[in-house]
Amino acid sequence: MHDDDIDLNSSANPRFNEVLDARLSRRGLLRGGVGGVAGAMLGCLPLAGCGGGEAVAAESATPAGVDKQAQHIGPGRGEKLLSFPAVPKSVEDLVTVPEGYTATVLFALGDPLDATTPAYRNDGSDAAMERRAGDHHDGMAYFGLDPAGRLRDRLGAARGLLAINHEATSQGGGELASAFVHVNGGTNTLPRPAAEIDKEVPLHGISIVEVRAKRRRFEVVPGSRHNRRITPLTPFEIAGPARGNALMVTAWSPDGTATRGTLNNCGNGETPWGTYLSGEENWAGYFTRGAADNAARTAAGDAKSVASLNRYGRSQGAASRHGWESGGAGEPYARWDLSVKGASAAQDYRNELNGFGWIVEVDPYDQRAALKKRTALGRFAHESAAFGLVKEGRPLAVYMGDDSRGEYIYKFVSAASWRERDAWRRDSIAVGDKYLDHGKLYVARFNADGSGDWIELDIANPAIAGYAGYAFADQADVLVNARLAADAVGATKMDRPEWCAVHPRTGEIYYTLTNNSNRKVQPSSSSQAVVDAANPRSYSDSFAGGPAGSPGNVNGHIIRMAETDGRGDAVSFRWDVYLFGAQADADPATINLSSLTDDQDFSSPDGLWFSPSTGLAWIQTDDGAYTDRTNCMMLAGIPGRVGDGQAVRLSYTKSDGTTLDVDTYVGKKPDAGTLKRFLVGPKDCEITGLAETPDGRALFVNIQHPGETIRSADVGDPSKYLSHWPGNAGYGAGGATARPRSATIVITKDDGGRIGT
Repeated sequence: MHDDDIDLNSSANPRFNEVLDARLSRRGLLRGGVGGVAGAMLGCLPLAGCGGGEAVAAESATPAGVDKQAQHIGPGRGEKLLSFPAVPKSVEDLVTVPEGYTATVLFALGDPLDATTPAYRNDGSDAAMERRAGDHHDGMAYFGLDPAGRLRDRLGAARGLLAINHEATSQGGGELASAFVHVNGGTNTLPRPAAEIDKEVPLHGISIVEVRAKRRRFEVVPGSRHNRRITPLTPFEIAGPARGNALMVTAWSPDGTATRGTLNNCGNGETPWGTYLSGEENWAGYFTRGAADNAARTAAGDAKSVASLNRYGRSQGAASRHGWESGGAGEPYARWDLSVKGASAAQDYRNELNGFGWIVEVDPYDQRAALKKRTALGRFAHESAAFGLVKEGRPLAVYMGDDSRGEYIYKFVSAASWRERDAWRRDSIAVGDKYLDHGKLYVARFNADGSGDWIELDIANPAIAGYAGYAFADQADVLVNARLAADAVGATKMDRPEWCAVHPRTGEIYYTLTNNSNRKVQPSSSSQAVVDAANPRSYSDSFAGGPAGSPGNVNGHIIRMAETDGRGDAVSFRWDVYLFGAQADADPATINLSSLTDDQDFSSPDGLWFSPSTGLAWIQTDDGAYTDRTNCMMLAGIPGRVGDGQAVRLSYTKSDGTTLDVDTYVGKKPDAGTLKRFLVGPKDCEITGLAETPDGRALFVNIQHPGETIRSADVGDPSKYLSHWPGNAGYGAGGATARPRSATIVITKDDGGRIGT
């Protein structure tokens, strides 16, 4: 559990059996299909790469219409999905894939992006991190190029651009410094040296890097004009309803129309018009607030901002994650301190937190295009942003999750109806202005009978306008403080909503609910929530033979939703649980409700993505509960439809001897033909981020923070590293005793076939 994944939601929102409001509008039930997952990986080979130069806007060369793409999903002639042997669980320090597949390291922390930056030495002495790959590779998308590497081509499978999120950087528990990027592990007392801070800041953000296939093996293109970094220091425009609002005013942007950088970029999305969306997740911990800041804000006439800051995880006196505010008096350091210091918001950084927590849009082909934060989509701990099926003449729907215990599931519906011609426009960011700056933001309420409602977050809603917990000023305030607005309307608290994905044929929406140690049968504090229909499990688990821990949703689950009439602008849906994470030998009546076997069992689902080529669901884990048995992994599945399983009742005995019964809805149980493990990663890592070439023959996967458990004092002793990957696989400097590095790998099938067949 990362520090930012703590529960910040103390609202008394209704549970399933307490919902009093009438359900909104019509409801429908979509049924059919089966559920599943599959996949596995093998050792990594070295592959060097660098690049640089200035990117240019690319022409459009696009395939058939967007609405027709879903007709061509699935196995081709002579293919069978999930025909590979399941990869066994492993605690080895390597990447394992199935026989017949090869995994190759492509782009690791510190790799240069231009021809003048030297190769990464990986000993803490490297400089110019703003011209290198960042750390903690996360969400990712592939954007095709023509064979010459100049024009955009959405069918371009041999050459393209990878947009890669860099979420964070590794540090010891309770420490400040990013240990592996400093020679001696860095400084963990305040003030920290500015030189260390200047090195750590650009480890975050986004990379755009060109890749190409040569003799069926991919490499980074040296000196590509497209290669670039976007960091916490890169200017962004504020777009949408919050642009120019008083809540966005800072000393850096007195008119509230801009902010510096993007931070803690986690999941991602890709728009129908060919741009990249990146979610800013747990950004709040990078900032500090003075111990007397509540009184200072009250004296400044802004007492209500205290409620907002508390709800988003920055109570007064909160220390920052890295101590970046201590590097000096200048703006690059002062911005990390949210304390009231000036006579107005235009003279300090009291509102700097409001510049983060958005979905950001980037045109990967054109570095001259504006970078924008899309405020109409709401502000919270964003994971991915998944578009519903795109239909000519209908509004677009974008599905999002808020990754923290007890947070909510959201969707945005555009005011504009989709026009297919916009998919080929060259002014891509202007298309984003059309569809992402105007619309309605909704939050989900899950009902105990398997139905659900989308509740609009609008200042006109009396529950929001009259909310006792926070005085909303206008619609921009509602979006900046979307969590508080969702509290006000009684949304359903979920077990850490992380990535979401939309089935490319059925349009059903899948959300990973990673885990929740605060899901209880008998909650004892406001931060805990009682088990309910959509979050029905609370149980104890033993790690490495030790005593059982406190009960909670230990292994997580994946929930799925079917919109009424299949419309993204519907205000009601049906739901069930696609898969419950569990170890294979867990009690099938109370824990292993999906009857997972040794070839399928998993814990803490996080990354989630559907292949546009095969339609396979890819599931990635970020786990700490099952790592005594196996490192984190990736599975592939053939999903069914909402309603293809059955209702199940879980009965819990309370301390007074009474029984609490919880009914839930479990999707059809997978078998060996619908769910398999495809990959197991190295030690102490998270598997996250997926992208695929348009022909489905190369799959890009990120291995995040292998061996992240480290203390600065131990950096000089490689025997204390938990991982040496990818150096121990022959990639880069350091060899068998290398400092571990986050990296992007590419997986190909040895016979040239599509991945997952």
